[in-house]
Order: sequence, then structure tokens, then C-alpha cells
Amino acid sequence: MSTEPTGPQANTAPSGALNIDPALKALAAALHGEGPAVELSVDQQGNLVVGHVETPGCDDAVAVVRTSGSTGTPKATVLTVESLAASSMATALALKGEGQWLLALPVQYVAGIQVLVRSLFAGTRPWVMDMSGGFTPEAFTAAALELTDKIRFTSLVPTQLQRLLEDPSPETLAVLRRFNAVLLGGAPASASLLAAARDAGVRVVTTYGSAESSGGCIYNGYPLEGVSVRVDGDGRILLGGDTIAAGYLEAPDQESGTFFEEDGVRWYRTSDLGTIDEDGRLTVLGRADDVIITGGIKVSAAHVQEELEKSDGVAAAFVAGVPSAEWGQAVAAYVALAGSGTGAWPAEAGGSTPSRDHAVVLEEEWHRTLGILAPKTVLTASSLLMLPNGKPDRLAMAAKLNALHQGK
Repeated sequence: MSTEPTGPQANTAPSGALNIDPALKALAAALHGEGPAVELSVDQQGNLVVGHVETPGCDDAVAVVRTSGSTGTPKATVLTVESLAASSMATALALKGEGQWLLALPVQYVAGIQVLVRSLFAGTRPWVMDMSGGFTPEAFTAAALELTDKIRFTSLVPTQLQRLLEDPSPETLAVLRRFNAVLLGGAPASASLLAAARDAGVRVVTTYGSAESSGGCIYNGYPLEGVSVRVDGDGRILLGGDTIAAGYLEAPDQESGTFFEEDGVRWYRTSDLGTIDEDGRLTVLGRADDVIITGGIKVSAAHVQEELEKSDGVAAAFVAGVPSAEWGQAVAAYVALAGSGTGAWPAEAGGSTPSRDHAVVLEEEWHRTLGILAPKTVLTASSLLMLPNGKPDRLAMAAKLNALHQGK
């Protein structure tokens, strides 16, 4: 693998897209050991800022990537030459080749920076989607049409893929089908979304990982080459191997138990629960802190979310526990309805109801399928609240649900 972009792909990004040339140059220097670690960010004007970071005690650091902060303060994760090289090589093996990447995610997070790093190792030039107007099928399609390599990849989050599949333009579906693989991660993908992608002829690869594992290291439930996965006694998912980060830059005192060495293998203890079947396939059950104890009963927020998303007219859902004087915690849901308006129910909760008949139908369905686990507070909207990297803004939605529940 080389670490210089070459060939006819070295074209110019559209006027509204980020200029990634300084980032590619800085990352290439760091990968060669000729420059300090790189931290990318985007300023208020939408310009890419290439920062250089000192990483005491880690001479082979290449990049510092902030975690999403979806459940708390973002951590600065240090990725090394070894972890990024192992990740890129394993990705190429899993995807059966190297090619040209379309950058459609924020470059400052691990999925975005990995598009640049994989391109450097492959010697190809990534094309940058113009996201100055947000993510739109039109902008994605325009960018995808500029790709020149016969082998092409992109990384998306489920919300983006949903928008693309719902776009009526045949050109959008045509460019999606031309990708050798669409990596899909950042949030759980519903079974209905994956089925729609398969039916449309889009080659989707679901990924699981985080900044601490140099991005996705589990593809379609199975670990990449050189990656180990196991589940500890309390159901927590552990990821191990050469892709694991060196640690956190700013919080070494908080690392106890998060990163550890065992028999020469570096491990990362995730915040997720999971199971591994007899074939070695990992199923992610949800976050360890997603367990809601309501009336003495333990409820999996991920299970409730999955059931809600099976309902017709529900595009996506987020489920959380909110403080309850009666139950200790109550199950609450932030639900994105497909074209059914916004509001809250029951009516006494305050706010306008999108469609009382529709709300009653959904409530009846959820009580039938979930029984006492059905959400007691529901807030509907046209979409979930999202962070800049495309992950659900769990803290913001939980705060809104808590305020709504307490206001009853």
C-alpha cells in the first residue's frame, strides 16, 4: 500500500466542499513518521482546520479523534500508525479490494478520517461531497457521479441511507448500486432499512466499532482480520487486536478498565452489551446503560426501540428511561414519524397531537406487542435529533423526554 494519492482521481472537489488537501498532506506525513499527530476540526465558517497535537508517550501517533459525545464529554482518542494500518489492511481484505472513497460524513470523526487514511494507503484520491447545505440526495448523487475508479466505497449512517432510498430520482439509486460496498454504521440499522437496501440492489455492509477501535472493526457481525471480540461475564462487548487505540489523550486517569493488555493483546472494553452465537457472529444488544428498571422490571431500551420501529409509519425511534415517582423509571420514546406530523401524546402530556387516530393505533399496537413495557411518554417529530456525525443526540432527546414526562 502507498500513502500518496495518485492517478486521474486527483481532481478538484466542488466549490462548497471541504478542501481536504492540507489534511491529506498532514496525515501522510504523520503516517510516514515525518510529522506530529493530526486533529481535524471544522470552524464556524465551515472551513477544515488541521491541528497538530503533542502526544506525550506515544511517538507513533497519527491522529487524535474525538468520540461523538453522544452520552457525555467527548474523549480525545489517540490512533497510531499500527492501529490505522491494521484497520486499513483489514478493511481492504474484507471488501476484497482497494478503491476510491466518497466522503459523505464529517471528516473530524473516525468514520470520516478513515476515508482519508484508507485512501492514502490505497493511493487513491477521495471525492468530497458538498455538505454545505446538509446531507441531500442531490448532493450525494452529484458527488458519486464524479468518482472515476471502477472500485468505489462510501460510509453512511442509517439516516443518510434512508434518505437516499426514499429519493424518487432513479439516478440516486443508480449511483448507490455502483458502489462495491456501502459501509453502514454509527447507529443501529433497522431490519426494514436493510431489507429495503437489499431489495434495491445496494450492497450494504453493517459495521460496528468506535474511535477506540479505529472505526468499524466488525463487519456484518464478524470481526475483521486481526480483530478479536468476546463478551465478558456481565455481557459487555470487548474488542481486541492491533486496531485498538493507544488510549485517551486528556483523561489517562479515566482509563482504568477501558483499555488493558492480556496475553500480548490490547483490548478495549466497550459500553455495549452483546452476544456471540456458535458461528462467532456478534449481535449488539444495546448500551449497558440502556437498561431501564421500571417497577422492578429490567427493560432493554434497544428491544423496545426495535419493536417501535416495526410499526408502519415509524421511521426511527429512541428509547430512554426517565425518572418516575411511581415506577422509579418510566419508559419514554422519541419517535420519528414518516410524514405524520409532530407532537406529544397522550393529550394531557401537553403539545399538539399529530393525529389522534394514528396515535391511538400506535398505542394499541405497542401495548399489544410490548405489554407493560410500552412507553408511557411519547414525543413525536419528523426526525430524531442528530449530532454532526450523524449519530442520534441521545442526551438532547433524553432531556426532552424527561421534561415532557415531568410535565404531566
